[in-house]
Amino acid sequence: MNTNSGSTPEYVHEHTPRLAWAKHAPEVYKAMIQLDTAARKGLDPVVFELVKIRASQLNHCAFCLDMHTKDALAAGESVERIVQLSAWEESRHFYTEKEVAALALTEAITVLTDGFVPDDVYEEAARLYDEAELSRLIAAITTINAWNRFGVTTRMVAGHYKPQTAK
Repeated sequence: MNTNSGSTPEYVHEHTPRLAWAKHAPEVYKAMIQLDTAARKGLDPVVFELVKIRASQLNHCAFCLDMHTKDALAAGESVERIVQLSAWEESRHFYTEKEVAALALTEAITVLTDGFVPDDVYEEAARLYDEAELSRLIAAITTINAWNRFGVTTRMVAGHYKPQTAK
């Protein structure tokens, strides 16, 4: 086990929150909530949660993974489909054609290894989603990436989130 200064294990520091950013920038937090709400409208709620989970996996955001897997389970998503998300390319048979296109677009937008979203990935999503849906899907992917960056940078701690109950 690695230690820091010979006394406290290194992993303890890695999971200690750094900053309560929403408390100190409430107008930014409220704007993010509004953006998230706007992106959700008109988008399939299953696709919305799958995208959030996959981007959070790629960005290593434990807080968002905790939140969105719990939300997806509470909404009726299967454990099997959530578990398979990390290997969706080899597990396409678990997902619809539209979900696969959304997951591919999520990876392309989240990772941006080549500095752009490949034409074939974009064209497949554009074939399956109308322009309004595609615009909202891109907004949802962009928004979860922003949430992930807040979560990872400020070391938000996973494990305390409780999904909202249906009203």
